Amino acid sequence: MDSVVSDAVGVVPLVESDEELKPWQTDRTRPPAATKIVIAGGFGVGKTTLVTCASEIRPLQTEALMTEASEGTDDISATPAKRTTTVAMDFGRLTLDDDLVLYLFGTPGQQRFWFMWDDLVRGAIGAVVLADTRRLKDCFPALDYFESCGVPYVVAVNHFEGSEPFDSQDVREALSVPAHVPVMIMDARRRISVIETLLALVAHALEESPEQS
Repeated sequence: MDSVVSDAVGVVPLVESDEELKPWQTDRTRPPAATKIVIAGGFGVGKTTLVTCASEIRPLQTEALMTEASEGTDDISATPAKRTTTVAMDFGRLTLDDDLVLYLFGTPGQQRFWFMWDDLVRGAIGAVVLADTRRLKDCFPALDYFESCGVPYVVAVNHFEGSEPFDSQDVREALSVPAHVPVMIMDARRRISVIETLLALVAHALEESPEQS
């Protein structure tokens, strides 16, 4: 019987059927290059959507209904339809080039859950900081965190319908992002857009690694 874990919705399979197995899962002579990536950003910016869109397995989610505990704490003015929130993490997996496996960890966005970030970030090669142009200030805690701990990151502007479009240079200047850090415009609902962002992060992390210095 396949291994399973429980999530906030139900049971999540950890082992796929034979038809979905990757080469590194069936050939013992081809161990995968496994990398951990963190998806961070403010509340309701699209972290769960990104992980869900990219993952080749059913993602593990810790979504809970929003309750009175969030009143006066979580600003939902930009996302009035939002009824759930991540209370621990999101987890997904994406295989690239057969032998490169990305493990995606989405962080909770609310300040009261930030104590979990240190554990989620440990061992990560880099992070994607999601930004919403309607509330760019929500990015600063994540940017400050990754700058302080020296984890490579890219900024990905998740464009929401009805929001005013800005180009990457405008966002870079507004957030004071260093010139060497990639700033991208993307759509967390489109898998190809998400994959392009993840590839940009992997390339940036390789450039920033001590071995490349």
